[in-house]
Amino acid sequence: MKKTKILAISGSVRSNSSATSVLRQVATLIPGEVEFKFYEGLGSIPHFDGNEEAPMAVQKLRNLVAEADGVFICTPEYAFGVPGTLKNAFDWTASSGEFTYKPVALITAATGGDKAHASLLLTLSALTANVTEDATLLISFIRSKLNEKGEVKDIATLNAIKKVIDSFIQTIENTERVELDKL
Repeated sequence: MKKTKILAISGSVRSNSSATSVLRQVATLIPGEVEFKFYEGLGSIPHFDGNEEAPMAVQKLRNLVAEADGVFICTPEYAFGVPGTLKNAFDWTASSGEFTYKPVALITAATGGDKAHASLLLTLSALTANVTEDATLLISFIRSKLNEKGEVKDIATLNAIKKVIDSFIQTIENTERVELDKL
């Protein structure tokens, strides 16, 4: 049986960001039969230019997304929106289609977060990603829910994250079954 591959993308390039901390927490909760790989190249993606061939950093991102069975995103909110580096990376995939029908989980972890969450859901919709409502979560006031080590200390939040993970893995499994049925 093939091991399920999930690509984890933090919307922040800061290593100590709350979004990255939440993804690290997610990694500890992922079942052992699932490979959970962190994407580290967000800061190396150049500004989107639809008139040029995709640079190597963009090709690497596209390949990682294409090879993954699902993508797990956790992002902060900057200036009431999606961080520019994350949106820019997604812009590079709009015409190449790596997110088309790809199962995606989204957690927005911010002080507020509702505007970035809604905006990113629209972007993922435009990319025709497979985002189910149960695989999304808005965690407002994230800093009050993390301990000094960056671990989620709030039990309700931790339980909500676990539900997102379970739903997301179920979506991936259902997608794989549908693809097998087509063969």
